[in-house]
Amino acid sequence: MTIEKEPTLDDVLLKPLVDQALTEDLGRRGDVTSQATIPADMQAQLQIKARQAGVICGIDLARLSFALVDAQIEFIAQVQDGETVEAGAVLATVKGNARHLLTAERTALNFMTHLSGIATATRQIVDSVAQYPAQITCTRKTIPGLRIVQKYAVRCGGGRNHRLGLDDAILIKDNHIAIAGDIKTAIQQAQKFAGHLIPIEVEVDTLEQLEQALDAGVSLVLLDNMSPETLSQAVAMCQGRAKTEASGGITPETVQAAASTGVDFIAMGYLTHSTTALDIGLDFSA
Repeated sequence: MTIEKEPTLDDVLLKPLVDQALTEDLGRRGDVTSQATIPADMQAQLQIKARQAGVICGIDLARLSFALVDAQIEFIAQVQDGETVEAGAVLATVKGNARHLLTAERTALNFMTHLSGIATATRQIVDSVAQYPAQITCTRKTIPGLRIVQKYAVRCGGGRNHRLGLDDAILIKDNHIAIAGDIKTAIQQAQKFAGHLIPIEVEVDTLEQLEQALDAGVSLVLLDNMSPETLSQAVAMCQGRAKTEASGGITPETVQAAASTGVDFIAMGYLTHSTTALDIGLDFSA
């Protein structure tokens, strides 16, 4: 099964990530193990294989990992990002200088295992709440430097992105409210600042705060750490007045309860900070 194709990220965005990862791995002397054990001119062919079923993400990062080590390496992708595969599936074949193939191996696999883990978990969660209208979104709880590709992996799994960064939208959280003085003041100041181009969302912890936010005229509310019963009441209060988003430690075990309340969105930091890597390996092809 393949979801609707997610546009790939341009190489100009991915290359700095791969450059940094390779620089970190090569250190000051390069791949001394491959230099010590493999003849300089030996050629080889290897296959990137999925060792467990899942949703694939990171093909272009893997391709760049090999290309930046050796532009002569041939990388033949056999799946695309967002595609579901079974255990044992060949994801790509790489051919070229044996030393260089092994030098790029770990960087390529690190990207693919991590991002495919995110995409796989996202797909599983999206499927688990498919009977409800709620859409699954990620958060800014990402690994520094990898946000763009982690959020891309969420999209490959069928989820949606919340803010990419602090400049995307105004999200008034509890500390903003505490420092501003109250919800009404914080929202009014945000409305003056935002104009008509920057969306405003406000986080609320109680139904009383929610009523104040709705009275102030926000179009999206973040319902934080509410029980399913309270979420249901909040959704009823917001009908025709604002879109709703549930958040606060939601996991695969609790996401269905949140979705059943009728919220429009469910924000899950879990997707990018707690998912398990998908097992993918690079196997020698004699």
